[in-house]
Amino acid sequence: MSDFDASTIAIDDLTGDYQIDPAHTRLGFVARHAMITRVRGTFKDVDANIHLDTADLASSTAELTIKTESVDTGQDYRDGHLRGEDFFDVANYPEMRFASTSAEQVDDETYRMTGDLTIKDVTKPVTVDFTYIGSAKDPYGNLRAGFEGRTIVNRKDWGLEWNAALESGGLLVSDKVVLEFDVSAVKLADAA
Repeated sequence: MSDFDASTIAIDDLTGDYQIDPAHTRLGFVARHAMITRVRGTFKDVDANIHLDTADLASSTAELTIKTESVDTGQDYRDGHLRGEDFFDVANYPEMRFASTSAEQVDDETYRMTGDLTIKDVTKPVTVDFTYIGSAKDPYGNLRAGFEGRTIVNRKDWGLEWNAALESGGLLVSDKVVLEFDVSAVKLADAA
């Protein structure tokens, strides 16, 4: 084990290949319920490969695979409904995928990644703005980089159309869903 170095690494020094650390990464979502509250959930089984190129940001890429069965809102009945045919239909569509198509710098701390999100065999473009939180060497000598991002999507664009009318007007589940990303990425050792 190497000596812990908590100093922040400049973003210019981050070029390389990364994998997310699932124990310290959250891929979540927020949707309105009954027009009055927000329900939050996460996907517990996410795998991602990221390539950062700080000299040529357009060459940076990200590919994510999300196991739909891993959806977790903290409520078993709701999670079962989300896994069923009304929503993710995990028996027929066990994975969602994201593959980046472009990356760019917006300002000193914000980076924009656009890519194709596939849910239930429907592929649509999505753009996410990420904030670079920082980077450091962890106690084991691994270089970690942290990013936070969010975007808003319309779930109906991917065929997630189930809903129920409320007696007071409106619908049980909002069409708009906020996707939230809290990412801890660990740099892979350079190939010899």
